[in-house]
Amino acid sequence: MKKIVLLFPGQGSQYVKMGKALYEEFASAKQVFEEANDALGFDLKKLCFEGDQDELTKTENAQPAILTASVAAYKIYMEQVGILPVCAAGHSLGEYSALTCSGVIDFSDAVKIVRQRGIFMQEAASLGTGAMSAIIGLDQKTVEQECKKASSGDQVVVISNYNSPNQYVISGSKEAVENAGQRLEAVGGRVTPLKVSAPFHSPIMQGAAEKMKDKLLNYKYNNFRFPVISNVTALPYEGVNKVVDHLTTQIVEAVRWSESMEYVRKLRPDMAVEIGPKTVLSNLMKHNAPGIKCYSYDKSKDANELIEFFKEKKGGIDIPSLITRCMAIAVCTKNRNWDNEEYQKGVSVPYKEIQEIQETIEASGVEPSLEQMKKALEMLKTVFITKKTPLEEQVERFNQIFNETGTYNLFQDFKMPS
Repeated sequence: MKKIVLLFPGQGSQYVKMGKALYEEFASAKQVFEEANDALGFDLKKLCFEGDQDELTKTENAQPAILTASVAAYKIYMEQVGILPVCAAGHSLGEYSALTCSGVIDFSDAVKIVRQRGIFMQEAASLGTGAMSAIIGLDQKTVEQECKKASSGDQVVVISNYNSPNQYVISGSKEAVENAGQRLEAVGGRVTPLKVSAPFHSPIMQGAAEKMKDKLLNYKYNNFRFPVISNVTALPYEGVNKVVDHLTTQIVEAVRWSESMEYVRKLRPDMAVEIGPKTVLSNLMKHNAPGIKCYSYDKSKDANELIEFFKEKKGGIDIPSLITRCMAIAVCTKNRNWDNEEYQKGVSVPYKEIQEIQETIEASGVEPSLEQMKKALEMLKTVFITKKTPLEEQVERFNQIFNETGTYNLFQDFKMPS
């Protein structure tokens, strides 16, 4: 099985008509946009497909729009390719997309959360008081030193994005950012002011972070279907108990993208796939880990190449039945429950029912039905509960089944143990 890493873009990747082609072709993408409209109470779909670029670029609009387009693209990726990643990473806002696709945040919650995130971030800095600039061609130490020299009193500038070994973004008070930009140009850097409405990932966002934490505490978080790298630590989340803290801290601290891609490189994936609008992260991969081939699912050429590649691979593989895999895992999973009555009720009886279904399928020579496969999954869930299997192991086993059988697209709404 190929090892794939998924990448989710952040703010700045938005463009009018993003997601429109998927919406018109795929029912699952249409459902995502309609769900976003219902959750937000306004026509986000129209804004994405027909809106004004300036209106779409506003922070409170761009964030839910990019998340929605990314989740829609992920749904189609899973239908067409169907392979869960060994891990995922999202750039700033993209971390929310990654967490949503990993099942940690329900989509209807996520789209409301990032809408509020955009509002809080805009409120934290009055228009015109903050700024951001991209810096290319200098090393990290030089950029950090010049930012420190340009900061004084309330005027502060810091590195907000460590995008690659020679690409950074600085953020902070307008005067300090301009001062740092002049200093960095003087030592050979290429400085490009960014068209943003607030100084993201800087201490000026502290007010937004505090409001965001209060907001995040109101939601529930589910177990990970696959690991997600945190912008704050540049490592995978250790569990759902870290979600609120990491997403709160992320607002004021730098995006450690270059370090995150170093972690990805060490996984030795066969490829990376950017899920969402544009190709920003695919381009950055060339600088962070040039040995990793990166595809953008927003480019039809890349998407078609991936689909054809995996279609050919699947054609030469004897794909196991989901039911037989559920039965095999039910048998080989370690038992931690020595209550014979509970074991009989929660393991032996449900397993025997699925065994009878499998025998009927083999005798008739037909493919298992969707309902029969659902029963097998529920049987395995019951077995896990009875055997007191750790939650992380349960999630890992279900992901293993979906990957090995190529059936994830049929069970995207399957509720993982939590």
